[in-house]
Amino acid sequence: MRKLVSIFLMIGILANFSIAQEEEKKPVYGWKNSMIGDLNFTQNAFTDWQQGGEDSWSWAANLNAKFENDQEKYNWANSAKLQYGESKVGDLGSRKAADEIKLETVYTYKLGVLINPYAAATMQTQFTKGYQYTTDAPKVAVSNLFDPGYLTESFGVGFKPNETIKTRVGLAAKQTFTTDFTGYADDKETTKIEDFKNEIGAESVTDLNMKLTETILYDSKLEIFSNFEATDEIDVNWDNTISAKVTDIIKVSFNFRLLYDKDIFWKRQLKQTLAVGLSYSFL
Repeated sequence: MRKLVSIFLMIGILANFSIAQEEEKKPVYGWKNSMIGDLNFTQNAFTDWQQGGEDSWSWAANLNAKFENDQEKYNWANSAKLQYGESKVGDLGSRKAADEIKLETVYTYKLGVLINPYAAATMQTQFTKGYQYTTDAPKVAVSNLFDPGYLTESFGVGFKPNETIKTRVGLAAKQTFTTDFTGYADDKETTKIEDFKNEIGAESVTDLNMKLTETILYDSKLEIFSNFEATDEIDVNWDNTISAKVTDIIKVSFNFRLLYDKDIFWKRQLKQTLAVGLSYSFL
């Protein structure tokens, strides 16, 4: 009898353990939201400093937000990246050092496999007027809010093998619209000056979110667009950020961005930023 009771107790314990394991594996559906803001500031001042140097300061503010509704049959992911900053060296006026507005929405229908159909849209522009500076001439305005602005709509299939990496490939339409700075949209082969351009092509977007250590994260987003009318001219936007959490509110980050768009400039463009500052999670 004791052996029988022991067997039933063991079976009951194993059954409860199995049920608990299954409950832990069940996905949690609903909205998952996050909003993180960063503020970085650097300042240098010199008084009778014989080794040389100029007073300088710089600041940059970043806001990254994600709003994702994950359900059994679909996933609707929305993200926003807002960035602005200025710098000043010596007697020169303050100059813009960072400026970006980027919004993205992706709707994915789940078929129950790793590869699922999606529809997506992105919008990109900047906050304020941008200038080019030379030593022997006044500054020249080259861009402004929605001048240029970019819209991209796409649909295709997405692949997400795990939580670290996801990618999507599909057909896309990309619009470039301008007001005063028409060079971003104008077709150089025509006599008419266009302020709007629509391109039909293929799009590939890959997101990588990797936890290198408990306090160091690596985020990468590679966007590729190829116009069907000029397949040898591929637009590339590769944005990489390595961030390290020093304390709950202090963060160190390094950003490297590669941009290539022959319609803007025939060479690849590079930008890198090393920042130390405050980080706060709103959601």
